[in-house]
Amino acid sequence: MQPLAEKLLGRLATHEAVIGIVGLGYVGVPLAGAFAEAGFRVLGFDPDMERVERVNRGESYLKHIPDTTMVAIAERGEATTDFGRLGEADCVLVCVPTPLTRHREPDMSYIQSATASIAATLRRGQLVILESTTWPGTTREVVQPVLEAGGLRAGADFFLAYSPEREDPGNREFALGRIPKVVGGLTDDCLMVAEALYGNVAPTTVPVSSPDVAEATKLMENIFRAVNIAMVNELKLVFDRMGVDIWEVIEAAKSKPFGYMPFYPGPGMGGHCIPIDPFYLAWRARKFHTTARFIELAGEVNTAMADNVVRRLARALNDDGKALRGSRVLLLGVAYKPDIDDTRESPALRLLELLTYKGAIVEYHDPFVPALGDRRSVPLAGSALREYDAVFVVTDHHGVDYELVARHAPLVVDTRNVMAALEDVRARVVRA
Repeated sequence: MQPLAEKLLGRLATHEAVIGIVGLGYVGVPLAGAFAEAGFRVLGFDPDMERVERVNRGESYLKHIPDTTMVAIAERGEATTDFGRLGEADCVLVCVPTPLTRHREPDMSYIQSATASIAATLRRGQLVILESTTWPGTTREVVQPVLEAGGLRAGADFFLAYSPEREDPGNREFALGRIPKVVGGLTDDCLMVAEALYGNVAPTTVPVSSPDVAEATKLMENIFRAVNIAMVNELKLVFDRMGVDIWEVIEAAKSKPFGYMPFYPGPGMGGHCIPIDPFYLAWRARKFHTTARFIELAGEVNTAMADNVVRRLARALNDDGKALRGSRVLLLGVAYKPDIDDTRESPALRLLELLTYKGAIVEYHDPFVPALGDRRSVPLAGSALREYDAVFVVTDHHGVDYELVARHAPLVVDTRNVMAALEDVRARVVRA
């Protein structure tokens, strides 16, 4: 073990190390909270001044993050827009977005910008860890060269690793402190100090042989979900033609105690990982003169679900003697998953676009998303529900009064099967 690694291990053991978090969003905030609650000084970096000020006041701007977590961050450190202070941190964790370009290729701009900021203040003995979901090879090919441009060498003068975030916003059963942390270091010393860091906030670490393996692990986890969701979405369409209830099929299949895991259909996929990751791997595969046809097909199936459920809505309205154009439609839920306020890549965004294009008059209700662009969430009331031609269930938030909807809406097009559990259903319910 080299002296620099030994020194950093000592500072981590005594909790003297300063933890820098670049990106105070859905990944960075829980991570900052975990280290603050573990007794470390935390320094958060974000270009959004309003976000930084709220962190420093101990206020949560993410509905699934309690104020107690934000207070812990404010008490044990601070947030800043001054990236020139990155040199104060002993460990720098990069938690920035990795979206797709309009050509559905990886957008590395956030990682490149963060890496350039770190490189400007990089000092000997620092640990830099990328957490953002990305293609295998990013840490070595994108991050390492920029950090080494100033003359310091990874593994000798500073430490470099990759550890994929595994956040599931809104999941109360598996918060960060209950999820094992996969870690891949550039060298043995890089791996050692990264494991020591995460050992303070994770129940266990899972060391792998390289950053590339850790990067690929994250993609495999999310592509597994994407492919299985695509399969059940396609089966829904097939079974619907056959007059078979996909939801009943899933419940029956769940009774098998081995070899089966339930996935559920819906109007598409959303979030910052699952709709995007398949395209990251497919893009990377082409660089190696191979293809990921199965994975690309899954992405196409899931993307097409919005169009399919809109067609189902149009047929349901047609059965009532109404055209989609001019009909009043209420979207129930616009977040990408239940009980959070995150609308990134939400299928509701595509549904809003499609319905508006086709001439429908669209409003939405979402207790977690009070505003969406220039739209505002409308309240649920029996008299108002009766005025809509259709209520379109998109996101199955638990706090929504579905009983009220079932009693007063004339037509409910249900993409989440929430109406099946209700007893007093007066609306005509169409599953989509």
